[in-house]
Amino acid sequence: MGKVMLEVRNLKTKYITRFHEDVYAVDGVSLKVEEGKSLGIAGESGCGKSTLALSLMGYYFAPLHYISGDIIVDGQVISDMKPDDVRRKILGNEIAYIPQAAMNALNPTQKIIRFVEDVIHAHGIKMTKKEIYDMARERFAELGLPEDVLEKHAVELSGGMKQRTVIAISTILSPKVLIADEPSSALDVTSQKMVIRMMRQLMEKGYIKSMIFITHELPLLYNVTDDIAVMYAGQFVELGTAKEMVFDPIHPYAKGLMGSIIVPEEGMKAHNLTALPGTPPNLKNPPKGCRFAPRCKYAVPTCTAMAPDAKEFENGRCYRCLMSVRKLREVYANGNESKPEPETEFD
Repeated sequence: MGKVMLEVRNLKTKYITRFHEDVYAVDGVSLKVEEGKSLGIAGESGCGKSTLALSLMGYYFAPLHYISGDIIVDGQVISDMKPDDVRRKILGNEIAYIPQAAMNALNPTQKIIRFVEDVIHAHGIKMTKKEIYDMARERFAELGLPEDVLEKHAVELSGGMKQRTVIAISTILSPKVLIADEPSSALDVTSQKMVIRMMRQLMEKGYIKSMIFITHELPLLYNVTDDIAVMYAGQFVELGTAKEMVFDPIHPYAKGLMGSIIVPEEGMKAHNLTALPGTPPNLKNPPKGCRFAPRCKYAVPTCTAMAPDAKEFENGRCYRCLMSVRKLREVYANGNESKPEPETEFD
């Protein structure tokens, strides 16, 4: 086992609406990311992926609020730190965050080099303009970005170039963990390929030590990340290696999610596309018991009465379901149609 760069223990965060309603968007999430490894997070829109990304930085501002749990970056507990300390000491230095549509956040009136200077100065690093320029030029060149980008404005760059520039700026201080929230969305296939190649280079060259990659494009995760966690209604329902999650998912939701996409490695003829019924629950009032039970064709009365805990099996692989792995595999082998008998379904 390698050195753990990021560890999260039972993290719970919520939004408080203007009507004073609680929305539990992250509810009991635990994970570990080792040095040199990447974790992909998948799930439907509204399941809490982006909120989890924000929460992992340990920097909370309304309407998002921290409830409980630990966030540990390279052995340092950041969930107990004051917001100002997190902003100055952690963000950028220890954790870099690339939000959705980050390329649209660049001020069109400033040259790219000014953003690099702002990052350096915001963290109290004493460098001259020439030193900053030389450092940025070298880093950009190593990541396949031409030097003249530094003297351009954002409006002069293509979408793919802007996204790669944002990634280069965000990681200029070589953070331990990079959290990328759908960094390749809204890009054409060629630009996506360049963004993914760049993120791999960041890992290979040691500019970042580990990565969390969030996307709706599940086949992309298979080719980019070492492990995949499937999230539903604020919780991880299954976590395993990328190969396990794509070709042998266990949890009924993960099974349905993976069945709704085409995996090129599997081939069209070998794959029968399926659809998940219903819609994700309202996290202001999540279902009792298993949160997926209202949409699960294998659910029985016990599922709506008892909330399942995350269970570990097969070398660290985890899932959150009352049904045993053996029984789930039996059900899938029977053609995904038969429901288990109530008296025999659970461990």
